[in-house]
Amino acid sequence: MAAESSFDVVSRVDHQEVDNALNQAAKEVAQRYDFRGTDARIAWSGKELIVMTANAEERVKAVLDVLQTKLVRRGVSLKALDASEPKQSGKEFRIDGNLKEGLSADLAKKIAKLIRDEGPTGVKTTIMGDAVRVASKSKDQLQSVMAMLREEDFEVALQFTNYR
Repeated sequence: MAAESSFDVVSRVDHQEVDNALNQAAKEVAQRYDFRGTDARIAWSGKELIVMTANAEERVKAVLDVLQTKLVRRGVSLKALDASEPKQSGKEFRIDGNLKEGLSADLAKKIAKLIRDEGPTGVKTTIMGDAVRVASKSKDQLQSVMAMLREEDFEVALQFTNYR
């Protein structure tokens, strides 16, 4: 009798990598010539919120672009950052960037249904909080489920953890 193998489908963000990317972006914004005199800044505001400000809309969008470049270089998916549209507040423009983490109940159900409907037979799914556990007797079937989920376009970045 073969033992059952499994893995978890999760959506997590490496906060240390995001913090490093934010620090690099802040350093670049402070040093770049095209940001001089624009009062461009980027900083944490709480645990999950990144605030970018500048005195012009195109400059605050450029700050967002710098942050996105640094995130990609550090291996953080841009799906994890939910950036708002630039809003004017007095003399400056502001963009709020929220970090998205965890699978919502609806998305977990959607993933489980997709695996049941289109995945190989014999694969079982279980929703556990903000993760979906996928189990099967065959590791090949689990690999095909991972490939199928990578091809789908979800609104969050998916990771596969706890592979046994």
